[in-house]
Parts: sequence; structure tokens; C-alpha cells
Amino acid sequence: MRPEILIAGQGVAGTLLAWELEQAGIPFLIRDPGHECAATAAAAGIVNPVTGRRLVKTWRFDVLRPLAAEVWRDLGDALEVRLWREMRVRREFADDEERGAWERKAATGELSPYAGAPFDDGFWIVGAARVDLAAALAAARRRWRMQGRLREDAVADLNAASQQYRFVIDCTGAAGLSRAAFDFVPWEFSKGDTIEISVEGLDPDVILNRRLWVAPAGEGVALAGATNEPGVTDPRPDPAARERLVEGARRMLGTRDFTIRVHRSGVRVTLPDRRPVAGLHRERPRVGILGGLGARGALWAPWLARQWREHLVAGRTFEPAVDVARYATANPPGSC
Repeated sequence: MRPEILIAGQGVAGTLLAWELEQAGIPFLIRDPGHECAATAAAAGIVNPVTGRRLVKTWRFDVLRPLAAEVWRDLGDALEVRLWREMRVRREFADDEERGAWERKAATGELSPYAGAPFDDGFWIVGAARVDLAAALAAARRRWRMQGRLREDAVADLNAASQQYRFVIDCTGAAGLSRAAFDFVPWEFSKGDTIEISVEGLDPDVILNRRLWVAPAGEGVALAGATNEPGVTDPRPDPAARERLVEGARRMLGTRDFTIRVHRSGVRVTLPDRRPVAGLHRERPRVGILGGLGARGALWAPWLARQWREHLVAGRTFEPAVDVARYATANPPGSC
């Protein structure tokens, strides 16, 4: 069957979009050259209800978490890989400012129901999870390659490609930096480094967090990260970031010995309002986008992909808070 939809990019966004289209019976083709420079390479897939130094409740977490859990579990069942794991976060205060933020918000119940029991140097966060993004992307890639639904090359021109398909949907993230189709969107970029370490004795259901985090990722394996370098678009691993990650891991792991297995990095794509984007190009109605996931792709991508499915099947509009149309009049029209 001839594909109706062309998906440019098979990162988290492209994978979840393709899965939704498959479930809806909509023929699609993915074009993606590989994941070497993808932001997913350095992502731990953490779904955390309380984040940042100010201990902020993650946007729309109450609504989006159940959908994310459902989608990742269903995809895992289809791929025969466990992707979703329920977790707790042991959040240690990095300084008195964080302790003060906790005390204020605990008194008002602002972080309910995710703020768990306190301890001397921090508090527990419940309701978190981790998605094995690397396993998801690799297994999905094998599935769709075998089905003839994935080509290992890039889409050079979205507008030209849109002449052959019902829609072309850009899911390339930072890999599409040079593409002008959505140049009216005020993209922002941030590089993040992580290290994969060998370490024994960790609780497989607990993420350690003290400015940085250590997340169990299998028997004797954990991920430590992630650094944040706003404005940096060089995807190569940074030796200075590696040292910061090692120091942070040592603080959290105490006397446990560990060795570095792999050092990875990737470039996150975000927007000034810290919301992702989905929807149609303002001037080219057959060109669409799903992106701007930042560090919350595991939580946001299932929701955005579901919006695309409902738009294609039932003509439903995109949620205004994430619709790329919110930037349609922000700047003079760009050109492709």
C-alpha cells in the first residue's frame, strides 16, 4: 500500500508518531539516516513529576502520565521489550535554597500527590518512571525496516517531499537545524551529556537526584546525567562535562565504586515557553511538525503523536498550548 504520510526522523517523536499511525491503519514511511547525533542518544527517558532547583511540578503531569504509561507499555508489548518502569526519586537538597523551596511547597501541598516522605537531606518523589528509549528506538527501527516502512536516509526538502504524500511531518529535532521550513518558530537549543556506568548495589526502582541524577538501567548498569549547556549545538561529547558528571555521580553513590562504560551527548530542542510543538505549517498545509520535546520526550511525545493521529483520522484540531500556529504571526513569513 502506498504510504500516505512521510515521517522525517525516527527519534522519540518519529517513533511514537509512527506507532500511532500503525495503530490507526494509516500507511506511512519513515526516512531517517541513524541516531548517532540524536538527542535521544543522551536521554535517560526519565518521567519525573517534580523537577528543577525550584521544585516545579511538571506541566500537565497528572493528565499526561497515564497516557504515556499506556502507550509505552503497548509499544513494548508489540516490540517484546520492556520499555516502561515505575520508579521513585530520592531527591537530595543541593543547598538551602532548595530546602526552603521544599518547606514552602510542602506546607501548601503544591506538590501533592507526588511529594513523598521527607528525610534529613531531602524527600522522596513518587509517581516517576523511566522509559528505555534506546531499546524502543532500536526495536522499532528493526520492526519497520523489516516491514519496508523505513528508509535509512534523510529528507532534504520537506516542501518538495510534500508533493508526493498527504502529509510530510518533521520529527528531526536538532538534526533539522539547517532546514528553513519552520524558521518562524523561535527554536532554542541545549546540549546535554550523560555517562553510562557500571555500578553494583543500586535499587532498580530508585532514581538518585542531586542537581544531577543516577538512574538504574539494567543489571549492574546506570545512567548519570545530564548536563545542560544552553545555546550549544555541537553534539560531540565534552570532556569537561564528563568530569562534572563523574563528580556528581560520586556525590550520590558515596562509597560505591563505578567505572565509565560510555560517554554520550545530544542536543535538545525547546521553545521559549517551554512547551513542545505539533501541527501544520502556516503556509504549506501538507507540511507538519512534531518536536520541541526538550528533556521531556518520554512524557510529551505520546500525547503529541496521539494528537496527530486524531487530526488525521477525525480532523481534530491541535491543543492550542502546543499548536505550532501559536508562532504563526510572531515573525514575518519565512521561506523554504
